[in-house]
Amino acid sequence: MRISQAEKMEIIRIVENSPIGAKRTLKELDINRSTFYNWYGKYLKDGYDGLADKKPNRKNFWNRIPQKIREQVVDVSLDMPEKSPREIAMFYTDHYHYHIS
Repeated sequence: MRISQAEKMEIIRIVENSPIGAKRTLKELDINRSTFYNWYGKYLKDGYDGLADKKPNRKNFWNRIPQKIREQVVDVSLDMPEKSPREIAMFYTDHYHYHIS
């Protein structure tokens, strides 16, 4: 379950003002200490805005084939319609020295 920015702020205030200490307070709230201290660090660094959930950047994948290479592979594929995708990948790897699968 995701915890909202406002809820994170409320938890930080509760822990800061708790007379029983952070460890026991977090245990009673059922919040993992490392999770809380991640939030708290972001709060100290960026204030309330630091507690907002960041949307993951899914545009960049570690194994994404660069556009130039993709275009070359398409050209090779169109020149060799009789070849299977695996054969084209092997051909491209052998002739262009760039591994694709």
